[in-house]
Amino acid sequence: MNKPLIALIGNPNSGKTAIFNLLTGLSQKVSNYPGITIDRKIGSVSHNNINFDLLDLPGTYSITPETVDERIVSEQILTWIHHPELRPHAIVSVIDASNLSRNLFLTSQISELGIPLIIALNMMDRVREKKKEINIDALKLLFNAVAVVPMSASNKEGIHELKDAIITSMDTKLSESNLNVDIPSDVEAVISHIIKNLMSVLHISKKIATSISLRLITRDSSLSSYENLDLMDESEIKKLNELITQSRDRLGGIGYASNSIESILRYSWLDSQLAEKLIMTPLRIEKKTKSETVDKIITHPIFGPLIFLGVLYFIFQSIFTWASAPMDFIDSSFAVLGDWLVFTLPPGLLRDLLVEGIVAGVGAILIFLPQIIILILFLCLLEDSGYMARVAFMMDNFMSRVGLHGRSVLPLMSGYACAIPGIMAARTIDSWRERLITILVLPLMSCSARLPVYTLLISAFIPNQTVFGIFNLQGLTMVTMYLLGTCTAFVIAKIFTKFIPQKGNSSFVMELPPYRIPMLRSVFNEVFQRAKAFLTDAGKIIMAISIVLWILASFPKLESGESVSIHESYAGRIGHAIEPIIQPLGYDWKIGIALLTSFAAREVMVSTLATIYNVEKSGDDFISVKDALKNDKKPDGSPTFTVLVALSLMVFYVYAAQCMATFAIVKNETNSWKWPLLMIVYMSVLAYAGAFVVYQGGQLLGFT
Repeated sequence: MNKPLIALIGNPNSGKTAIFNLLTGLSQKVSNYPGITIDRKIGSVSHNNINFDLLDLPGTYSITPETVDERIVSEQILTWIHHPELRPHAIVSVIDASNLSRNLFLTSQISELGIPLIIALNMMDRVREKKKEINIDALKLLFNAVAVVPMSASNKEGIHELKDAIITSMDTKLSESNLNVDIPSDVEAVISHIIKNLMSVLHISKKIATSISLRLITRDSSLSSYENLDLMDESEIKKLNELITQSRDRLGGIGYASNSIESILRYSWLDSQLAEKLIMTPLRIEKKTKSETVDKIITHPIFGPLIFLGVLYFIFQSIFTWASAPMDFIDSSFAVLGDWLVFTLPPGLLRDLLVEGIVAGVGAILIFLPQIIILILFLCLLEDSGYMARVAFMMDNFMSRVGLHGRSVLPLMSGYACAIPGIMAARTIDSWRERLITILVLPLMSCSARLPVYTLLISAFIPNQTVFGIFNLQGLTMVTMYLLGTCTAFVIAKIFTKFIPQKGNSSFVMELPPYRIPMLRSVFNEVFQRAKAFLTDAGKIIMAISIVLWILASFPKLESGESVSIHESYAGRIGHAIEPIIQPLGYDWKIGIALLTSFAAREVMVSTLATIYNVEKSGDDFISVKDALKNDKKPDGSPTFTVLVALSLMVFYVYAAQCMATFAIVKNETNSWKWPLLMIVYMSVLAYAGAFVVYQGGQLLGFT
């Protein structure tokens, strides 16, 4: 028997994710729910010996779709309307109680479905701070809700009561709800033909048909949802589209803007209801909030960017300093494990595979886990505090000049952790061209998979010294790599605007949430989930490639049973074959193999070199990849790796298209192989050209 399903819906910044995490803890997974074409989170909740699933829908301001995320929610609502067997037992509408009118817009749409509704009034602590009061009973009556639960997720207030309300809703039958909008007679006369058409074709009530009619007139994407879900055939869609076009023209003739008709009528109804029923006491007018005072500095056209650069430098310098001790511990632990295996197991293929392949390869990557955790931790703290929204606001003007969107900032910043969630986050961009360009340049943002490469080369070859009296050279080098990728992304974005045509208009309206202290539970949960994903997803790839690479580097065998020189191994032959192509970049055949294997995932470069050097060394001692790079020599006795080679290699990885999972998600998001193939080509050319300029230019200038 399937568990009851509860849907969670709410505006961005309403605290929906925090409530989801508090309700589910770590009992959550990414799942494909029936009726939804993409993955999302579903959590398991147990309360009073009753278990139920919690579906977390993307944050949205409306079910009248404008962005991709809003279309996902809209199509889910349509699925519930036309397939009652898929409906949830109840919907929890999460409200920012300090901004009631705006948040209730979505609730007013949801309540018309007739599905039992629970209103979670989150952030009540802010309401109390502002000396405001909300009439809970009146609000419950207005939307015929099962319950209205005052909450403060940041203080863990109201969670138990919300669970009680959810359990109660499971025994509540579908309710008869009202149409939460007053439609003037002249408007109703115009849209009546659409209403009758929907009632006839879809067999729905007049109330639902009226609500859908307003959305169809407001957004073209509302009609495309019916086509996506196969709810109408081609002739029915064509007829409906004709009625919509006629209605828009007639509305314009009587003084209504069709693209804002629903918001005007619905907000008018909401404001009148809130005032008439005294649901909220008037707000005391404050001269200036604390957030507004801080924003004068944080979003200042000069100080704002400088503060942002300072934050980035602090993050990357902290990655080096804070992670040093745990990295040394992991490094020494794997060295001890490797030596223990050498002296415990008898000589043979199994021991060589474990020590030279698996331990060397996997250990070389796990050593960087502390740095990845620190990076993700900082990004989560910045996002939850409200600072990232300020960065988006601050950079909107610049973004528009290079062909991007103010909303592009958040996906691009997410790319510092991983390109995949960043690409998916671009769904919030309403312009097709700006969303596509954001996706195409996003992999240039240095993700956490590049971090092991940068860290290895910087710690091995960049001196740990102070410049200008305050800046650490290693930290500056790291920041430079990140800024190089970011600045290049802006240049490439500008170039793409010359070749990718615009489809429709774009706009940027973004809410600046108040500054808040991040919820550590949610932050640590997010860090845990991403670290877990790194260990499981990347670990599988690294393990598999380490084993395959060890086989290629250890075979063929001589007639005596001994291994040939690594130069004569299968891996060596492949490396020497491509060496002429990469020699102008300063690379030898070993680096060439690492470039090939890291096409699956960038971090594999480190484990590849670790495996090669441990196979190459014929002794029994386990060698760390950092020591191997520093001590490696060419046949003429000169060092294989120099500062110049390290810089060339880092620049290559700044630009290189080396992540199969990214290409797959780009294909899914753009519904075409053309764009991921373009991404592979332009990034590969950029990587080779950048590394060539650094190495050859450095040699011309006399650097080594």
